[in-house]
Amino acid sequence: MSETVHNRIAVLRAERGISRRQLADALGVHYQTVGYLERGEFRPSLHLALRIAAHFEVPVEVVFSIEPFPRIGDPAAARSA
Repeated sequence: MSETVHNRIAVLRAERGISRRQLADALGVHYQTVGYLERGEFRPSLHLALRIAAHFEVPVEVVFSIEPFPRIGDPAAARSA
């Protein structure tokens, strides 16, 4: 079983037009931490994951998954939805 945690942090940031630094400031973490999270180089604690989801006002499952998220515009993802 893979221990990879996939996330949509970069997508959510882009949708809302906020920078890594702005998100980091809102979460009380270093801006580089946001980059590490987005690239999957760092797994957040449960507390940080919940704070990220709360910041974006979405359920934590919208931000994080143990399965890869479908790529935007992927025809196979559209058929399975």
